[in-house]
Amino acid sequence: MKMATALLYDDEMTEYKLLWSDPACKIEVPERLTVSHEALLRAGLADRCISVPVREATDADILLVHSEEYLEAVKKTPYMSLEDLMEFTLQYGDVYFHPNIYHCAKLAAGATLQLVDSVMTGKVRNGMALVRPPGHHSMRSAANGFCVFNNVAIAARYAKQKYGTERVLIVDWDVHHGQGVQYCFEDDPSVLYFSWHRYEHQKFWPHLRDSDYDCVGKEKGAGFNVNVPWNKVGMKNSDYLSVFCHVLLPIAYEFSPDLVLVCAGFDSAIGDPEGEMCASPDIFAHLTHLLMNLAGGKLCAVLEGGYNLTSLHQSVCQTVQTLLGDPAPRPANLDAPCASALESLHCVRSAHRQYWSCLKHAADLPTSDVSTKAMELAAEDEEKQKKAEEEQSAEAWPEPGKRAAPAVRTALVLPDGVACPQGCTRFSSPADAVKVGRLGGTFLKDSDDSDARTTLSSLTALVQKMEQNEICNGLALVRDVSTAMMCVVQDAEAAHLDRVLIVCVGDAAAVPSRCQRDDGTTLLVQFSNEESEEQTHRFHIPLCLKKVLCITIVDIRVLMKSYRLGACSTAEDANSVYNNHVVFILSIVTFFTPCVCVSVLHDISKRRTVFVFSQGCSDVSAFMQAVLGLVLPLGYEYDPSLVVLVRSPGSGLRDGAWQQLTGLLQGLAQGHTLVLMEEGEKACVGTTASSLLGVAAASLGSVRAPPQDDVKALEGLRRRLQDDWKLLQTTAPKPAM
Repeated sequence: MKMATALLYDDEMTEYKLLWSDPACKIEVPERLTVSHEALLRAGLADRCISVPVREATDADILLVHSEEYLEAVKKTPYMSLEDLMEFTLQYGDVYFHPNIYHCAKLAAGATLQLVDSVMTGKVRNGMALVRPPGHHSMRSAANGFCVFNNVAIAARYAKQKYGTERVLIVDWDVHHGQGVQYCFEDDPSVLYFSWHRYEHQKFWPHLRDSDYDCVGKEKGAGFNVNVPWNKVGMKNSDYLSVFCHVLLPIAYEFSPDLVLVCAGFDSAIGDPEGEMCASPDIFAHLTHLLMNLAGGKLCAVLEGGYNLTSLHQSVCQTVQTLLGDPAPRPANLDAPCASALESLHCVRSAHRQYWSCLKHAADLPTSDVSTKAMELAAEDEEKQKKAEEEQSAEAWPEPGKRAAPAVRTALVLPDGVACPQGCTRFSSPADAVKVGRLGGTFLKDSDDSDARTTLSSLTALVQKMEQNEICNGLALVRDVSTAMMCVVQDAEAAHLDRVLIVCVGDAAAVPSRCQRDDGTTLLVQFSNEESEEQTHRFHIPLCLKKVLCITIVDIRVLMKSYRLGACSTAEDANSVYNNHVVFILSIVTFFTPCVCVSVLHDISKRRTVFVFSQGCSDVSAFMQAVLGLVLPLGYEYDPSLVVLVRSPGSGLRDGAWQQLTGLLQGLAQGHTLVLMEEGEKACVGTTASSLLGVAAASLGSVRAPPQDDVKALEGLRRRLQDDWKLLQTTAPKPAM
């Protein structure tokens, strides 16, 4: 797959507009498209994308989702008079027709399919289609909500039909519920549809009972429709990130899609007259980044709503720049999720826990007096809300800062003899006798070890280059990761990097006390497969994930009888069969869990063997649950200026899970991530460098349910930490007595 991003746009999709007075439809204007495209041109982002020509969708494409009767009716609109168009429109809800809208709707659907073709054939890794009219409200036989044909629903069916795509994830972050997409796939377990939307206890358009949290899909599709209703306006960045970390991402990774489609509506951004939310445009950089390691990076974003022309074009630019691989900005204005958002989050997790193992330990539904269905806004609250809405609508927000990508993406400090992967820059600092001597005296037991001193000198220089934004990220293969950690933390302080997030994976790394400080200058998250010391302060988070499986092979004749292998005529034959079974058991277990460490205890005389399979910190499902539900929320709330990721020898972590962790953490600290590995881990340099370069991690595939001991431990840790770290909260606040 090429490291390229597609952009689809055609001026022809601006060639229709509302021809009569309709207050509900007046906000849907051609300028929505032109300002978005012009902003991409001004920022130089359009020139960095691959421009893909737009085509019209064929009848066969449209009929993948819509009825033939509806298609034939829309085909007649180019020949209708103004009066006929107005009358035709009346049979549908909140939509308008124009003599050219049929042509534009075919272009919108066709552009979406062209994007899918480009991604699925590997011509690009991802892309965005700027289209109009939008699509996610249109249903099988009805236009609705400015939508004529359901662009994304058609794309999902098209990908399944043409490319044999088995699982499609549709993420709808538009502020309106995409009921057309829900109805299309509500009984289909091969399409996972996620939507958050302004709901206000069914008081907000489209006023559907089917938009609430407990509408989870039907029949075989139960659990594959995830609705997150926003019951108040004013949702912020923290609310959006919380739902991603605690609902969407865990379910998405368990689902393991082959393709991600985004209904990219930006009426959920600040300033929009429809959404009335307070999320800043730069949050869409982070939402996009968090989706980019799913499905091997195959991601197609398709424009839906967005009616404030300023926040619309800012949000589009943030999304496209992230698709291009530029580091996301440091997240702005993160605080605790609001009580209403937590209530919705709580209800969604509870409603879906029977369908997804990652949510199995979600809390019970809130009591009826606080549930989203039963709670009514009091008159006083409504008055306060109206006032807040008026203030928010007049509120200005700062222009998102310029996201300057460093000249060097990935720099590596490597020993002589270790090849530098393609696309990376081998890094070493000029010899500085004084500095090298100081580092040796401070950090090395053997101060005469010139190679180690030179490596530490290069490491400190690399940190400084990252602080100056001349280098985005880096990797160092070092003699001892503990020493390297101490060196980096001290140098980060000298470089005025105010907060350093350290994520250690494995047991062998003895974390120095300098990296376990309680003053907030470092936050240490340590994965281990052994019980470690108790947490001593809020900035030290020990995570123990352990799974040990013991298999005992008993007398070989019993085993042969069980498997109907027949009797052995001699002891030599029995030993041979016995040894073959040992090899067979080992091959089966290591095939399904390739990260295991195996201890084999033989008793040949009794033909008995005990296998102890220790999966390190790395049952993949439990590990990813910890990353998504603990590490990411902690990281976002901490907001570091540098991320240090440490892989100790013998961590037992599968390459795929390691790549996922490396990729996800790059959404923090403007992408400034430094990976430390010991020289014995040089086999992992290539895959790690690939992730640092922005290549999406390979799909983890369908992961089994995590070990219940691990899940219980993670949930208990989250509950203990949530008072100090608000983004870990997943339950509604208890009502005041």
